[in-house]
Amino acid sequence: MRLIQAPRASTILYSLLKSREDQRPWLLPANICPVVPLTFLKANIPFEFVDISAETLHMDLDQAAALIRTRRFGGLLYAHTYGDPFTPGEFFWQMKQWDETLLIVDDRCLCVPDVQPDSANPADVLLYSTGYGKVVELGLGGYAFLRDGVNYQSVHLNFDPRHEEQIEYDYKRAIRGQYRFEYKDCHWLQTDAALPDWDAYRLKIENARREAIALKNRLNEMYAQCLPPEIQLPARYQMWRFNIRVREQSRILKAVFEKGLFASSYYASLAGIMGEGYCPNAEALAREIINLFNNHHFDEERVKRTCEVILENIG
Repeated sequence: MRLIQAPRASTILYSLLKSREDQRPWLLPANICPVVPLTFLKANIPFEFVDISAETLHMDLDQAAALIRTRRFGGLLYAHTYGDPFTPGEFFWQMKQWDETLLIVDDRCLCVPDVQPDSANPADVLLYSTGYGKVVELGLGGYAFLRDGVNYQSVHLNFDPRHEEQIEYDYKRAIRGQYRFEYKDCHWLQTDAALPDWDAYRLKIENARREAIALKNRLNEMYAQCLPPEIQLPARYQMWRFNIRVREQSRILKAVFEKGLFASSYYASLAGIMGEGYCPNAEALAREIINLFNNHHFDEERVKRTCEVILENIG
């Protein structure tokens, strides 16, 4: 497989889309990071959202398969919700059997990053990130493994960090307000930066990965012991953040911030905001999920205080 490096994973995705002479729409999960549909909007490639499964929290594979059986799509982007490492290899293989021109991107940006390609994974592109908020957070960097035959040419664009800040403000405002986001193209995507050579980058990833996993395991153990088991997601979802699902989401988040702590509630359903449709399972998850920090921004004392706030505000 061919290795690609770039300042951001979205840079690789953009270059991939622009390298293909294919204007067919793509399928994206409704709970995807907003930067992904932003990248499609910038590349002028249409997309449609697929709801998530209430059981797996990932893209509903039955819904996606039903669409691919009846229509022609340029590609499918599968994301691992909250970094769950499970990969639907059989599904990928079956989709390629139905349409060999369908490009499958396995977006693993929230997973623990691998530095060797998985030869058993039928996806055409394995996409990783070491940017802000990822399991390995190096502040910069995306990389991908591309199967032989995938056309890819790096695209170089003008970049203005003020544009990046503005578009981030705009889409976050649309998500909070639950109204349709109107994309206006600007220089928000960074495509050029000084990158380390792969050997040096790989070593940094491996060292940072060991430290990150050790810290996450330690803090996760505290969360798991302090919080009621019935509100915790299964262990496979708990590496990127420690995730709980509660009816009192708004009240808990407000109380957490009032105590000088922080948590998040990613990822919102983007159906109806960045694209057409309504995805009830993604909406339901977004209303109840809370992501608790388990990285270098937190420590044991903050975990303890956060658990106390949660226990005071549930039930």
